[in-house]
Amino acid sequence: MIKIIIATSNPHKLEEINKINTNPNIVFDVVKGEFNPDENGKNFNENAQIKAKEAAKIMKTYCLADDSGLCIDALEGAPGIHSARYANTQEEKIEKVLEQLKCVPYDYRTAHFVCSMVLVDAQGNNVHSEEGRVYGYIDDKAKGTNGFGYDPIFFVPEYNKTMAELPEEVKNKISHRAKALNPMIDWISNNIIPNLKD
Repeated sequence: MIKIIIATSNPHKLEEINKINTNPNIVFDVVKGEFNPDENGKNFNENAQIKAKEAAKIMKTYCLADDSGLCIDALEGAPGIHSARYANTQEEKIEKVLEQLKCVPYDYRTAHFVCSMVLVDAQGNNVHSEEGRVYGYIDDKAKGTNGFGYDPIFFVPEYNKTMAELPEEVKNKISHRAKALNPMIDWISNNIIPNLKD
């Protein structure tokens, strides 16, 4: 069994990761104490590396970080890496996006969520990276109460629902985080856990 620290203080993120994880030999936990790294990377992968390395300095063990965001084609990829800081509250972030797209026809409201995930060792060295994406459209109003972030306005055509209208078990299969985390868990299972038994 291995415990891997998630480089976050966000309980929603830990809860979601624990629900996606199906390997009983991998236990996830969050960073203990103050954790507020300066996410000044130029892309999602760089920000994930910054968080993972900072967590490893504190926890001295394997640390996993992800940086996620919403990229809207009509806004040239915005909010992108600034998704979490696009406005003061989540409601204001959603309102800002909807206002920016109010004159954009549905067919041009294409968007995708990105999740870049980085695993580092106890010394902060990069061990493995994965990226997950989910594609859809930005709806014209918020719908649904599941999920968090921009989920209420992210419309998934295959299900004819926003991400926030999907049942949790469906979201945890198709989300950008699931698409990055599942191959990461497989990699850990095949490349790290066997070596712990030697």
